[in-house]
Amino acid sequence: MIDVALLGAGNRARKYLEYIIAHPDEARLVAVVEPNRLRRESVARKCQLPADALFESSDDFFARGHIADAVIIATPDKYHYPQAMSAIQCGYHILLEKPIAQTVEEAEQIKLAADRAGVIVNVCYVLHFHPYFVKLRELVNSGRYGQIVSISHSAPVGIDRAGHVYVRGIWNRSEAQGPLLTSKCCHDLDFLVWLTDSRCRALSSFGTLRWFTRKNAPAGSAERCIDCKTETTCPFSAIDLYRNRHAWISNFDVPNGMTINDAIEEQLANGPYGRCVYHCDNDVVDRQVVAMEMESGVTIDLTVDVFTTSNRRVTKISMTNAEIIGDEHAITIRKFRPRATETYDFSETIDAPYHAGADLETVSNFLTAIRQGRDNSHTGIAHALESQRLCDAIEQSRLSHSSK
Repeated sequence: MIDVALLGAGNRARKYLEYIIAHPDEARLVAVVEPNRLRRESVARKCQLPADALFESSDDFFARGHIADAVIIATPDKYHYPQAMSAIQCGYHILLEKPIAQTVEEAEQIKLAADRAGVIVNVCYVLHFHPYFVKLRELVNSGRYGQIVSISHSAPVGIDRAGHVYVRGIWNRSEAQGPLLTSKCCHDLDFLVWLTDSRCRALSSFGTLRWFTRKNAPAGSAERCIDCKTETTCPFSAIDLYRNRHAWISNFDVPNGMTINDAIEEQLANGPYGRCVYHCDNDVVDRQVVAMEMESGVTIDLTVDVFTTSNRRVTKISMTNAEIIGDEHAITIRKFRPRATETYDFSETIDAPYHAGADLETVSNFLTAIRQGRDNSHTGIAHALESQRLCDAIEQSRLSHSSK
């Protein structure tokens, strides 16, 4: 039995918690740390935690010393480094939500401290356990299609996610939570490193905040969507997103005596999610491109696409004997000789809960590493550091170009 403490009780944390609830013979939750009272008490009720297992701050939790075997850190990005370092000092194994930290220096310090303390740190790069991405890598490594020459990878953010998370939401400021590419696409960079089994030796990146600014606000717009004269035709309307379509509302807190509809109306009237996308305090980019050359000679282009309704990654892998194209719904292989096509269908798994089970498998893999007393995982911090290094180098390149 592995005792686990949960730091953060937001959407991602609740996904990982489901594995512990479903496998009471493997692990149990013994504490939750969450400043939001509603979320803290919700987890307490679900897992039948006593009052002394609930903590409003991580400082109070860590002051108690070693009261569990492991922690799951699923807090906002800016807390990852201090909380991970405190957890290591207390002797906890760590399952750490991506990204590792806000800078590569912080990430490297976490690894160094973990190595010295002899604790395991796994990073929640769930694509490593997603059936579609696992199959894509298996096909590339099969040897049947030759060697990789180049990869073109698109990481769509989508206008709904962008408006909710990166314009109105808490990830809208680079200084507070890091750049868009780090917070959203470190998954993709990690996957590309894993897919090519190679480090990057040269890169260049371009990207700016072009559209979601006050100068682009249409005539008649207002600070809030409920007061806006152009709301009925605006593609970024909070009223349409939350009230009409009930999309992206899973993180809205619903106090006792209120319904989710009440919570939506409160956000539209007074909360950050009711703001006009042209009148927010955001500064993260809304488009970005990256070009990379790997040490293996493989070239990669990565596009971060906000202005789309899709949220499905598209990957085109050019190989010496075939091309492999995947869009998360299917993988298609077009062989050069003989001219033949193979297709693998993932349409039934793409919308399966918990990222097609990858969220749950991430927790299972972490618990297995603890039980075995060693971490040979491809989601261990030693592997994950490369994507963190890439994120930092890409942002430095972007800033150098945008300042010219």
